[in-house]
Amino acid sequence: MTKSSRSLLGRLLFQDKGILPTGRLLIGYLCYSGILLVGSLFGLSWMWIMILNGLFIGLSLIDLTFSPSNKEVGVKRSIPDQMERGLEYKVDLTINNTSHRELTYRLLDGTPQSFQASLPLNGTLAGHSSRNHSYGVVTPVRGDYVLTRLYFRYRSSLGLWEKQKTVKSQDHVKVIPDLTETRRVLEDAQRFLLYEGVKIRKQQSGAGEFSKIRNYVVGDDPRKINWRQTAKLREVMTNEYEPEHGKYITILIDCGRMMGAELKKGNRLEKSLEAAMTVAAAALQNGDYVSVLAFSKNVKAYIPPAKGMAHLQTILHRIYNLEVDAAESNYAAVLHYVQTVQKKRSLLLLFSDIHTFLHEDNALYYLQRLRRQHLFLMIGIEDELLMKQIKDEPVDDIKAMMKSMAQKQMLVKKREKAKWEKQGLLMVEAREEKLATMAVSHYIDMMNRGLV
Repeated sequence: MTKSSRSLLGRLLFQDKGILPTGRLLIGYLCYSGILLVGSLFGLSWMWIMILNGLFIGLSLIDLTFSPSNKEVGVKRSIPDQMERGLEYKVDLTINNTSHRELTYRLLDGTPQSFQASLPLNGTLAGHSSRNHSYGVVTPVRGDYVLTRLYFRYRSSLGLWEKQKTVKSQDHVKVIPDLTETRRVLEDAQRFLLYEGVKIRKQQSGAGEFSKIRNYVVGDDPRKINWRQTAKLREVMTNEYEPEHGKYITILIDCGRMMGAELKKGNRLEKSLEAAMTVAAAALQNGDYVSVLAFSKNVKAYIPPAKGMAHLQTILHRIYNLEVDAAESNYAAVLHYVQTVQKKRSLLLLFSDIHTFLHEDNALYYLQRLRRQHLFLMIGIEDELLMKQIKDEPVDDIKAMMKSMAQKQMLVKKREKAKWEKQGLLMVEAREEKLATMAVSHYIDMMNRGLV
């Protein structure tokens, strides 16, 4: 394809600038050509047909004088510089017409291919006026994007010819993980930690940091009654304790090949990132130190431990654009790296695929060494297809065979998990929609029990 043909194709595909005939002109010209064709049957010469065709096209060009020039029309875009994956945001567009002529337009934003937007926009704009438009956009893929152009087509009231204009407007957009669960845990962590009907309690014994004095209720430990305040207020008051703050939490995020497995919404890495951000928010809110390490074949990113909610933005800006690698994860190398950078006792939360990890015998040696100093918890997403096959009724031979193979695979997984858990390495699996809840619940439970 030559350069000129590519330019013409680009204009027809709503790109660059130029002048295009509208459907109204093409239909009118088709009817006019039919009349001339009938005239040729009654002796109208071809010279007159060519002259009349040229006259028709020349008169139609007068329509261009009734439409504004490109300099008299402008478009501006207003888009959030940061958007969360999978959520809908509003993009505002402002169209200005400084001429005295009315125009009918179509507007298309030059969004990346992965953006899901309701375009183009249509409307009519009077002379010496402006109009605001907005459209919804959903960004299903994380990363950095640059929007550089707006494509604007407009025509006069006659609507025979259409002008096309490309407006350069550069905006940088950062698409981050979905932080819906993170906001929920920041708003009300106790309400968020309702999992399978069990409410997460505070410190189960009198150990830990003193929190406050409150009214005694049925079920409280009588040993915690504050007799001095009880005598003052003439009401039974009790001391409430909470886990000690300032613990170290290390979040490990697997970015290997198996984390690219597709789920109902996104893949395993997407859900792991969302759950990791939720745990980090809960830990930072409780005053703990949080560090994050992302890895696949090698270490991809490491954020040293720090405390305070400002550290949450540091973590987000470092891991928001993580992608799945085609290589297998090197668990032994990353666990050795953790041993070198994390000297203080901490809770190691590993988000990975448990089925793959169970066959990594090389990692067992490093985990046994880490277990002497750290507390280890691995969290994965359960295989819904495997669970579905286990629950299916064996209505025929094929279903029975698939069910038996799925049950055998589950038994092998349980046996391997039991082998690792004998070494003190806890592993849990959750449904994709419950991953963040499961992770935060186990974190709070371990803090309450004083295991770290």
